[in-house]
Amino acid sequence: MVDDNATGGMTEYIRHHLTHLTLSFGPGGFWAVNVDSVIANLLISLLTIFALWWAARRATSGVPGKFQAAVEMLVEFVDDMVKDTFHGDNLFIAPLAITIFLVVLLENFMDILPVDLLPAGARAFGIEHLRVVATSDLNTTAGMAIGVFLLVQYVGITHKGPGLFVREWFTAPFHAHGKIAQVLLAPVNFIFRVIEEAVRPLSLSMRLFGNMYAGELIFLLIACFTLGAAMSHLSTYVLGVGQFIAGFLWTAFHYLIITLQAFIFMVLTIVYVGIAAERH
Repeated sequence: MVDDNATGGMTEYIRHHLTHLTLSFGPGGFWAVNVDSVIANLLISLLTIFALWWAARRATSGVPGKFQAAVEMLVEFVDDMVKDTFHGDNLFIAPLAITIFLVVLLENFMDILPVDLLPAGARAFGIEHLRVVATSDLNTTAGMAIGVFLLVQYVGITHKGPGLFVREWFTAPFHAHGKIAQVLLAPVNFIFRVIEEAVRPLSLSMRLFGNMYAGELIFLLIACFTLGAAMSHLSTYVLGVGQFIAGFLWTAFHYLIITLQAFIFMVLTIVYVGIAAERH
């Protein structure tokens, strides 16, 4: 059961919960920073780094504890996946992939918390709006996707050299042996390469954002079952039972979604980096 903290009913309640805590540095939305997403992202990233550091410091050669065993299983699983996809030095790629998976997973997991729990606590300190699911903010997912895009370009340059890296933009995917054919196909290859490179961060960001935003919205709709309900009405208890069942079923299904989305983001990152390192 939720508080009807918005007099406008269900529409106002949902709009209120989907509004970020923003800080504007100029006119227009471009200069607005979603502070809640930034803080949530930083805290979860620091928590992930600390947890992995703590596991590494307490690792033993004997019988591992449950946490160490879970970390070792994750490291071995991701390391094998990187070795199958990225044929090169994976001392940097494998730790990056593990970090991406854990950060995205924990950020997605914030969607499991009751929708009014943290916002109600924030209102006690005078904070009117608070959204803690950073991956339901397109700015966050786009930022991570742009980071992957820059990493892909860096790997391509370092593994192929600047000359071959630039030349592949004009000679792939359509190859030609004659000089005239190469010149004619160069603009076509360049256009296809630009589209290919642009689609990657777009698909990464929109897929993660769309799934998490939809999941957050469904939780809000479930919360609206008893929005403004009075304890003296029988319908409140009927809707409360329906709310509990719907919330339980969607939460169970959402565990699969948040894990799958984190896994997809990690796998696509590894695949894109592996493709960038290959010579075409």
